[in-house]
Amino acid sequence: MINRITDLVLKFPKTVLIIILIITAFFTFQIYENARLETNLDKYKPADHPKFVASEEYEDLFGISDSIIVAVANNSSENGIYNPETLKKIDKISRALEKLPEVARGDVKSLATVDNIKSSDFGLEVDPLYQKLPENEAEILQLKKEVETNKMINGRIVSKTGNSALIMAELKDEEIDRLKLYQKVKEIVEPYRGGSENIYIAGQPVVEGTLAHLMPQDMKKMIPIVIFVIILVLFLTLHSFKSTLLTVLVVLFSTIWAFGLMSYFEIPVYAVSTMIPVMLIALGVADGIHLLSHLNQEIKAQPDRDKLDLIKEMQQKLWKPVVMTSVTTAAGFLSLLTSDVLPIRYFGLFTAAGVMSAMFFSLIMIPAGLKVIGLPVLKLKNDKNKKADQKFFHGLSKFVREKRKVIVVLTIIITVMAVYGASKIWIDSSMLNKFSEDEEIVKADHFINNNFGGTTQLNLIFKAEENGVFKDPKYLKDIWKLQNQLEKRDLIGTTYSLNDYLRRINKVMNENQEEFNQIPDSRELVAQYLLLYSMSGDPEDLDRLIDYDYRQLHVQISLKTDRSQEIKSIIAEIEDFAAHTSLDKFEVDFAGSAYTNMIFTGLILDGQILSLAISLIGVFFLLSLLFKSFTAGLIGVLPIAVTAAVNFGLMGGLGVSLNTTTALISSIAVGMGIDYAIHLLSRYQYYGIRGFSKVEAADKAINLSGRAITFNALVVIAGFMVLTFSKFPPNRELGWLVSNALFVSLVGTLTLVVALIDIIEPKFIFNRRKDDQK
Repeated sequence: MINRITDLVLKFPKTVLIIILIITAFFTFQIYENARLETNLDKYKPADHPKFVASEEYEDLFGISDSIIVAVANNSSENGIYNPETLKKIDKISRALEKLPEVARGDVKSLATVDNIKSSDFGLEVDPLYQKLPENEAEILQLKKEVETNKMINGRIVSKTGNSALIMAELKDEEIDRLKLYQKVKEIVEPYRGGSENIYIAGQPVVEGTLAHLMPQDMKKMIPIVIFVIILVLFLTLHSFKSTLLTVLVVLFSTIWAFGLMSYFEIPVYAVSTMIPVMLIALGVADGIHLLSHLNQEIKAQPDRDKLDLIKEMQQKLWKPVVMTSVTTAAGFLSLLTSDVLPIRYFGLFTAAGVMSAMFFSLIMIPAGLKVIGLPVLKLKNDKNKKADQKFFHGLSKFVREKRKVIVVLTIIITVMAVYGASKIWIDSSMLNKFSEDEEIVKADHFINNNFGGTTQLNLIFKAEENGVFKDPKYLKDIWKLQNQLEKRDLIGTTYSLNDYLRRINKVMNENQEEFNQIPDSRELVAQYLLLYSMSGDPEDLDRLIDYDYRQLHVQISLKTDRSQEIKSIIAEIEDFAAHTSLDKFEVDFAGSAYTNMIFTGLILDGQILSLAISLIGVFFLLSLLFKSFTAGLIGVLPIAVTAAVNFGLMGGLGVSLNTTTALISSIAVGMGIDYAIHLLSRYQYYGIRGFSKVEAADKAINLSGRAITFNALVVIAGFMVLTFSKFPPNRELGWLVSNALFVSLVGTLTLVVALIDIIEPKFIFNRRKDDQK
């Protein structure tokens, strides 16, 4: 079959290349027309997951949504923000944000828009903090007094020092381009920068918008550098411009086909999808290196041999390992389809598609290209260099065979240590950890967390079975105790619930006496105060905190962190408190982005464990089928299993978190590491079935496949090491972790595999007749 295809390709090479170029141009057009970057992190989460469904229901019920947070600070004025110029800026920014179509009407909270609850001769009054922007000293002092005596504003909208104020704009719905929104907010704020004020922009939508802007920009810079480095190392490895060009074209075309397929099916580009080109650059060179390294060896050995014969022999000898490595690599990435995280599923699917495209180009385009542009022109190595190469790999073969038992024991020890390290691995849901400390979004987040309640919202829901329950002061007072307890934690800034309204109303209705700054003692008074507020203020304010039947109560908790570890700890404390108070009769639930992000990271870990297990099992059976031996499957899988363990062990030992980027390590380790094992086993089998002894088979397999494997690893490691200079910490981590995985796979293949073969003497290598391979 492969001979017929090769003959056809070599008979019509230009036609083959033109067809490939036409299809590539079609996919390029699809990318140009349909590629769309997904900026909403909620789209990363499985919409049908029960916890996400419940969270969305609570979000609809209580109007919970993410907010853009703008902080205006004035540290140069003695009165902080209480001066005409700063107040004017706060007012103008607030009014401009209100006009944005992405912002819900009336959902901008700031000094310019917030209501003040007061009493009068006529009862309760709920009016804006000021009707006219304060201009003179008396008006500004009155405003300052109103703020400092109102705990619903002081410390929430205005810092307790009076040096800064917040403007919070809630989004209308989730179908919003976060990147465009962030750009609009920056355009609104920009004219007001300078002078005495510093302005900061934060919040979940800003994190998403910044990530959507910076990560693709970073990859645009990194990918050309990766390509340049790989081209350089390829040229130094293959010693041929033609070979380097064909190998690089395989990589570029497979990347275009993968993204073209995504665009054709209108699947958006997620942040993790930007890693696909780097993966395919690394994976795509493997087949070309093995094919062209073999061709180079044959050209050096038989420089006068016919060009077509050399190409055909290259195809005949290497098509099986090329197909096997591609299929098993694709299987490793397809195991990610078991993940509940949609972007990771798409990453696995389209990386696998890119891998199969690279296989197609390697077996079709490289022969056609060689026919058109000619064989590589090589500078033959002098005998001294050639003998040095042979001496190194011969020495490696001898060393491994002599120390085979030591290598096996050492591998077991390293694996046990790695598993222990992996047990300490932790999951990180923090989006801010994807940025360097000098990024504007990180500085803004730090400032707001240090001066206000925090930029992350956790939404706590108490759910009763009977209507009217949450008018009972007994339950409200226990919820208030919980709020006070939570606010004592360093990473919790403020809490906000129906209790805050009741305490404020109770105080103002009793001549602002501080002793009445508490929840009323009677159910009737609670109901009366709530009725008064509904008549005087905006009923929607209460709708955000209690449902119509007073059966579900909402508590907003402002956090100074978005790490899942801390959020889990807070949730555990809430559940423990509820279990030991009158609140034990209620269902305790959670909602909002902080909670769903925490659940999301748990799904990442579960998905990685499952996909790693499936990929290892799948690769084991594929190798067993391809070599018709379970021993082959076991020997091939062991190095990549050790590699995965070592990488996770390093992550746990060095405190590197598991996140949406580093979660890909196991699939990459399987996908790349299995290539090395297959090529070495194939070469071993080639010599073993031809009657070579263990020593001769090992020497020849390591000398030929070992050289190609080493070259391949060096090229890819060089490419991935470029990522260590990325602006994004997870990309830097991915760079050195993948480089480490490749190095461990290389060492494991050239030592553990050879040692096991020498010990076991498997039948699939040494006890099969040559006729079996015909």
